[in-house]
Amino acid sequence: MTAPSSFVPATNATAGAEATPIAFARTIVAAYQRVGRDASQALQLAQITPAELLRADGRMTARQMELLSGAAMQELDDEGLGAFSRRLPWGSYGMLARASLSAPDLGVALKRWCRHHGLLTGDIRLSVVSAGAQAAIVIDEHADLGAAREFTLVHVLRNIHGLACWFVDSRIPLQEARFPFAPPPYVAVFSILFAPAVAFGARRAELRFDARYLALPLRRDEAAMSQMLQRALPLTVLQYRRDRLLVQRVRQALAAQPLQTHSAEALAALLAVSARTLHRQLKDEGATLQGLKDEVRRARATELLLRTTRPIKQVAAAAGFLNEKSFIRAFRGWTGHSPAVYRQQANRAA
Repeated sequence: MTAPSSFVPATNATAGAEATPIAFARTIVAAYQRVGRDASQALQLAQITPAELLRADGRMTARQMELLSGAAMQELDDEGLGAFSRRLPWGSYGMLARASLSAPDLGVALKRWCRHHGLLTGDIRLSVVSAGAQAAIVIDEHADLGAAREFTLVHVLRNIHGLACWFVDSRIPLQEARFPFAPPPYVAVFSILFAPAVAFGARRAELRFDARYLALPLRRDEAAMSQMLQRALPLTVLQYRRDRLLVQRVRQALAAQPLQTHSAEALAALLAVSARTLHRQLKDEGATLQGLKDEVRRARATELLLRTTRPIKQVAAAAGFLNEKSFIRAFRGWTGHSPAVYRQQANRAA
């Protein structure tokens, strides 16, 4: 089977895990029915029986979802799977990806993708917005998506998120996902698909993430694009072990919340990764957690010693140390002087 040139929402790092709601399969079958087509061949390919299709709480694997949606996109010649007022012919999402490949950074690539998506259909409008440290990919609906609404919003957002990660060869952790519908019966799936923080009943669908990812350069070329589009399914966000902003995110967390990041476990929880993953990814980037802690604490402590008259004990706490003694020992290792002597010498030099 030729691979779909869109990025089908896989739900787990393991294709064998039954984590995808069977309700998504019912939405695809409904797309067949709307145009008077029979979905039995696609269901058979995905090994989904009629009984399984009717189960209200049913689940299927990512591989089954891949096979079903890929077959449907080809047979219906519609990568929108019947959701929009006009078809998105086979190859549409691949075309959008290629048109964004020459962008200088991820922000430009995503804005270009969103703009071109509007040329395919006016039923929804995608855009990239940023405010301060946070960015978001948002969907504004301009038409009634009907019964396919939930699946369509999920499908489109997973599509662009997966492509964004592939473009920069990095995990892009989501800070929050929002959806303009009530929590479905399989609400737990959304924390697997998107992020631990998922809000329902929002004004519009959106994915929120650290705005610094928008400045990352694209790391793919035309050869990589051609190879990617031939893969059976694509892009799952979970396959990206590397986070190219992790070092910066760790620095920010250590600086912003020194009292909540004493241990690797606490810091990892704050960043929504495991402690083991945290250490491994930092090593991949040529950094260590202790080294980053020292860097951030030293900068904070030096600033407070030079610019304030706070007692050494308060400086130690503000820099993230559990006690004054450990701070003095660390500071002497960094500078060769105690904090008090360092402050005195700096004041005399000024």
